Amino acid sequence: MAEISTSDVKKLPFERAIEELESIIKRLEEGKVPLEESVAIYERGEALKRRCEELLKAAEARVEKITLDASGKPSGSAPLDVK
Repeated sequence: MAEISTSDVKKLPFERAIEELESIIKRLEEGKVPLEESVAIYERGEALKRRCEELLKAAEARVEKITLDASGKPSGSAPLDVK
């Protein structure tokens, strides 16, 4: 079995990362994956989960930066420093 890499995960957009994570979960739940491969795809799943959480946190911070006027309507946005 080829080693499953996690180095590309940091480049994946949210939609692709969540799609792959769902696929991994489905494979593991089916229980038809050999133990060694299960461990490898579980590790990739963990990396994908972290990537999704990172992207969601950044999106949430951007939404929180939207400024509201006195009536509660969006009036603009403030710059966001996500590091």
